[in-house]
Amino acid sequence: MNNRAVALLAGLMIGSASLCAPLANAASIYKVIDEQTGQVTFTDRPQNYEQQAGKQVIDTNVSTGNESSRSTNNQSTNNSSSQSNPVNLATIEPTARAPINYQLAMIEPSEERAYQRPGQIITVNLQLSPALQTGDSISIYIDDQLISQGITASIATVNLNPGEHTIQAIIQNSTGQVVNRISRTVYVIQNTAILQNKKRVAQQLQAYQNLPWHQKLRLKMRRDSTVSK
Repeated sequence: MNNRAVALLAGLMIGSASLCAPLANAASIYKVIDEQTGQVTFTDRPQNYEQQAGKQVIDTNVSTGNESSRSTNNQSTNNSSSQSNPVNLATIEPTARAPINYQLAMIEPSEERAYQRPGQIITVNLQLSPALQTGDSISIYIDDQLISQGITASIATVNLNPGEHTIQAIIQNSTGQVVNRISRTVYVIQNTAILQNKKRVAQQLQAYQNLPWHQKLRLKMRRDSTVSK
């Protein structure tokens, strides 16, 4: 084989190697979605996640290198070698977060019940699973009036009229959409014993205020004498 043939063969081998190199280095990009939190991760090693529970692995059909194109502009030159361009993962837009299936229960009040006004307090305790994700919120209402943001609340019956009232807890996602709710009916009744006692004290105070000054002084001296004994 003459020198010219050897040189031509070597050139063809080098060109073929340069064409295959980028393809060998290229790797597919996979999108991994955490079904619990909705978090999205991009990776070229899907095998690290396929065995993990709650992970959804999706092929994005994007690779870390692009096949080179061949130039045919000059008929006297050999086909040009390909160039590998890395993909910027920041330009791949993540999908919307998967909706969270919140489990909501009202521990207190556990059932319909009555509260005496004004002495008793209505305590509200909620149970939520899983924990709220960033941007989501939970609110507690009584008769459509916002009482608290969170899973607990204390409602003074003195501020409520006697009768039926509705306690409601609502979960909203980051867009304001209601994703879960729970409600409970309670009843507020007037404590007649406390009411009558307050009325009696008010009447006694009014009667004292109507006494002439010398009778008020006599009562004061009598009280001071009783205390000193």
